[in-house]
Order: sequence, then C-alpha cells, then structure tokens
Amino acid sequence: MAGPVSCGVHFSSLAFVVFLPCVYLAYWALGRRAQNLLLLGASYLFYGWWDYRFLGLIVLSSAVDYAAGRGIRAAQSPGAKKRWLALSLLMNLGALGVFKYLGFGVASFAALLEQLGVQAHLPTLRLVLPVGISFYTFQTLSYTIDVYRGRLEASERPLDFFTFVAFFPQLVAGPIERASALLPQIAQVRSFDATRAADGARQMLYGYLLKLVLADNLAPLVDQAFADPAQAGAWGLTWGSYAFAFQIYGDFAGYSHIAIGCARLFGIDLRRNFAYPYFSGDLVEFWRRWHMSLSTWFRDYVYVPLGGSRVTDARRRANVVLTFVLSGIWHGAGLNFVLWGLLHGVLVAAQGKRAPSDLDQPGGEGWSWWRALLTFHLVVALWVLFRAPNLGVAAEVWARILRDIWSDPFVGPPLIPLLLVLACLGWEWLQRRRPHGFDLAHLPRPLRWVIYLGAVLALAALGGVHQVPFIYFQF
Repeated sequence: MAGPVSCGVHFSSLAFVVFLPCVYLAYWALGRRAQNLLLLGASYLFYGWWDYRFLGLIVLSSAVDYAAGRGIRAAQSPGAKKRWLALSLLMNLGALGVFKYLGFGVASFAALLEQLGVQAHLPTLRLVLPVGISFYTFQTLSYTIDVYRGRLEASERPLDFFTFVAFFPQLVAGPIERASALLPQIAQVRSFDATRAADGARQMLYGYLLKLVLADNLAPLVDQAFADPAQAGAWGLTWGSYAFAFQIYGDFAGYSHIAIGCARLFGIDLRRNFAYPYFSGDLVEFWRRWHMSLSTWFRDYVYVPLGGSRVTDARRRANVVLTFVLSGIWHGAGLNFVLWGLLHGVLVAAQGKRAPSDLDQPGGEGWSWWRALLTFHLVVALWVLFRAPNLGVAAEVWARILRDIWSDPFVGPPLIPLLLVLACLGWEWLQRRRPHGFDLAHLPRPLRWVIYLGAVLALAALGGVHQVPFIYFQF
C-alpha cells in the first residue's frame, strides 16, 4: 500500500482547531443562503489548503454534473438523456482513470512487454492523486444516475449542488452521500439545535479516540512489520497483521465518526458508515457493517444493474464476484487490491443468498462467538493484501507466518497496543446496539462526564504521539 498522503487542513491538524470554530460561529449567525455560501467557501478552503491546483478539478466535476442533471431533465428523447449521462460518466470515471490508474497501467504494460522480450521505454507517469477524488466522483455519479433513472429531481440551485459536492466534513473520505438524502438538507432552512450539536461533539470525540489513540499508536507496529517482513519474524508479522486490522478500523471509522459528528454541528445528518463490523458472524454481515456507504453504492449502482438477485443463482454469484473485484480496483491500482476484492467476492458468493436475520445481531439469539472469531480471522488474513505494498510482499507475509509460526520463539504483542485493542473491543461490545461509542444517554450524567474526561485525558496522553495521516486520504 502506498504511503498515505497528507492534507493541509484535516481533522487531526492544528489548523482544523482554528478552522472549525470560526466556520461554526459564523455559520449560525447567517441565513440559509449565506450559510451555504459560507459552507462552500469553507469547503473549498479546506480542500484547497492541501493543493489549490485541484480545486479546479472538483469545480469542473460539480459543473459538469450540475449541467448533466439539468440536461437530463430537459431532454426530449431517451438518446439525449443518455448523452448527458455519458458526459457525467466520462468526466468522473475519466478523472479517476487518469489520476488513479493511468500510471499503473503504463507500468504494467511495460513490464508485460519486457517479459515478452521487448525492451520497453515507456514514460513513467507520477501523477499526484487528488485527495478524495474517489469519494466525490462516486457521490456526483450517483446524482446523475438517479436523475437519469427518474428517482431524483435535478437540482435547480447551483449553490446548493456545489455545496452538496464539496461539503467539507465528508469531502475527502466519505461517507459517500446520496443526493436524495443530502441535497434536501442543504436546500432547506436549518436552525440551531443544542441537543444535536452536543451529540455531534460527542461523536467527534469518540472518532478522535479511535484515530489518535487507537489507530495512530498501532501504526508503528504495523509499519515495522510490513517494511521488512524478513526481519519481522513470524510473530512480528502476526501481531502486525492483527494490529493493521484495528489500525484501519480506528483510522477510517474514526474519520467517519468525526465527519458525521462535525456535519451534525451544522444541522446536517450524514449516513452511518460503520456498525461494529468486527462482531459480524460472517462476511456477508461484515460488508453490511463495514464502509456501509461504499458497500451500498456498489450494490445499487453495480450489483443491481448487473441483474442483482433477479437472475439465475450462478449469474448472481458471478455478479457478486464482479462487484467485489470492482470494489478492490476502486481502492487501489494494484494486483493486491484486485485479489483482495476477488477473494472477498468469491467467499461472499459462496455463502449464498440470505436476508438479514438474528444471526447478524451481536449477542442476539443465534449469534455465536466462534462464527464471529472465524470471520474476524479471515478478514485479518485478507487485510494483509490491503496493507502490503504489492502482491509479492503479501505472499511473503502469509508464507512466513504459516511456515515459521511453529518454529520461531514466541514473542508476545507490545503491551500498550494490546491494551488499546482490548479496550476498544470491550467498549464497542457494550455499545454495540448504539449508533456510536459515545451515545451515552442511558447512563447517569456524572458517569457520562467521567467518561468524557477520561477520553480527553487519553487524547492528551496518547494522542498525537505519532503523526499519521488518515489512511483513506490516498483513495
């Protein structure tokens, strides 16, 4: 996996500590139209601080999709509607293709030619990947597709639409919002609600705990293991692999909690993105709980158009596998991501079709620890593909663990990372039926404040020790 890129104003930066209060205070002093102007300007500042040159790309994407939506609505024939949709697809998928996959494609083609005995001297493309491009292009694509399908009215106000695309809490790493849910909130008058704002602040606090205390303190252990698998030893690779499972969860779920809580400060509700996925009883349920906004996006815009469950069982299973392969490609330009998606797809397809049931409720009737443990270990093994910089390193990690775990002297996991993981698992088990870890309305107020104080102290003691950019910024 390539190293995460950094962003100027991001949730764990000192600049954000100044940025958010200033925008928040000004926002609630304004009316709806002025609020949206402020949000749009703040969002462009938030994004442009990383690299102002890519502001033009997000503005262009917004303009094309706004025009496509209006064009589809005004079109007098199915052919005209398809042309407007094609324009949106070309803009968004073309941008993804150029910035995310073109360099990998050139390098792979050159390697193939050399294997065939042809000396290739193709130019090497090293394009900077715009932060969040995979997220906002998928978000705007869903808008034009829904307008084309007749499920959504085209936006009439450019300001509302551009704000929907660039809304800074979820701009660079999701959740991937649907226009049908977010656009009406941006278009309507919003009034301050102290209860919602307080809950948003609590969810942000929980997100910061996951990111700065859990994920960032696991990062050195993970980096050490995957930087040199030959030196890490079987036990070091084992602990590094399990640590990565919790690093990527704390990092990405933490970002999602911060984004959702931050949006709630501004009177806007974003969709839930994580629902305690490591308690899932099988892979089908895991993907109903992990990165839910992306999973449902691929379900609605890839799996269902392919035929979904309305086809023969063999075709349905093939659709599942193809959908997961495309999801793997979305995550990164590398054979390790393709194989990661393929293996998940094959395993999910092998489980067969089933509706949600009591088996999916952690601790509920029919749920079992052994099924959850088996699923978790399987997910960890596949995460190796996600974390390794390439397929060769992933294969080496697997091989060294399976071959040497029985002969290498036992080395236990570092104490602090182990305690952090156990604390996370224990706390999330207690909160498994609640929307986020700090939804504590059921507890007495003094106890709630003790917990909040403990969280602040944990952030002061353990947060910020290791400055690690958000992993999903690279996607």
